[in-house]
Amino acid sequence: MNPWEDDLHREAFREAVRALLSRPLLRATGKDAEVFRLVRRYVDGLRRWFMDGPGWPLMIESEFARLFKYPGRTENATHPALDTRRNLPFNRRRYTWLCLALAILDKSERQTTLGELAKEMERLGRGDPALAEAGMEPVFDRRDARMDLVSVVRLLIEQGALLRIHGNEEGYIQDSGDVLYTLNRTLLARVPAFRRSPNTLTAFPPSQRPARLQEELVSAAPEARPRALRTRLLRLLLDSPVVYYADLTEDERDYLTGQRSRLLDFLHAGTGLLPELRAEGIALTDPETGLTDLRMPEEGTDGHAALLLADFYAAHLRSPRAQSAIPWSRSEQHLRQCAKEHAHRWRRDTRDPAGLRNLHRTVVHRLCALQLLRQTGEDLHPQPAIARYRLAAGKRCTP
Repeated sequence: MNPWEDDLHREAFREAVRALLSRPLLRATGKDAEVFRLVRRYVDGLRRWFMDGPGWPLMIESEFARLFKYPGRTENATHPALDTRRNLPFNRRRYTWLCLALAILDKSERQTTLGELAKEMERLGRGDPALAEAGMEPVFDRRDARMDLVSVVRLLIEQGALLRIHGNEEGYIQDSGDVLYTLNRTLLARVPAFRRSPNTLTAFPPSQRPARLQEELVSAAPEARPRALRTRLLRLLLDSPVVYYADLTEDERDYLTGQRSRLLDFLHAGTGLLPELRAEGIALTDPETGLTDLRMPEEGTDGHAALLLADFYAAHLRSPRAQSAIPWSRSEQHLRQCAKEHAHRWRRDTRDPAGLRNLHRTVVHRLCALQLLRQTGEDLHPQPAIARYRLAAGKRCTP
């Protein structure tokens, strides 16, 4: 069936594309069941669209649909995995332990417990010099370590790789209970999205292995170069809140200049995203907001603080000091002044210095993830797109 034969099919096809973009591992049952059936209906067109565009393979089996979303930028760490129960972003230790857990569970019995997984991770990681040097040895005698392991397990539960049978992870965190799981080996094997098997990288130093997992070999043939540029640009446009021309290579800028209309038409046809073109770059906006994992603005204290700090950064861009960075301490000081002015509106914990510092970190991370701000060490660099959040004079926080 041609998915473009009428508006009804076009919208259904877009819905399937958007579902896979937002949830690259869809299960055939539960909350994904309805959209999974839609993906099955348009499977041939979806495979062509994703391969002709961003070059992402789509695998569909009876239990799941898996879109392998290879990133446009492997160095971008602003959208980590989350333990959604505690809103804890994954750090290097949690990612490392996730890899250990996957390696162990791949060879485990069909059922296992959280305690057994912890023991096997301790055994596998014991004496590993790289883990010891990085402070990531899996030792679970402390509560914070058990919390990190639980974050890993909860991610696997959300992906359907583990099914909780008995118990609760909170009991394990408190060192007062255990949890029994059943493994879904089919889904467990599809959680990672690597181009190369980790087993093939043992000859490389550990520091090089993460990048090589996603290494993509490009043919030396002349016709392969434009295809590689198109693929990378489409990935960046789909993955990034903003694509700044200054971040592109000269070849990428030249290709985008000549093919911009075709690329944006392709993306709009498949997703419904609307391009916003500025002198500094391109952003794809989502009228339905379903593909937006981070919103700006949002309600509550975090949203209000984000708008006030965004206005502060936008004003810096228009000042004579626009080329200089904003020190972290200066940004934190500005938020402290805002907190005093809006104490009656903001949540109570922001009256405490530790709570205010945490709010500042949260807002800075959000603005960096939206590519409105960049951080290098203790320096903050406002980006051009933040100018859209410049507030009217009467709404600003007085510095």
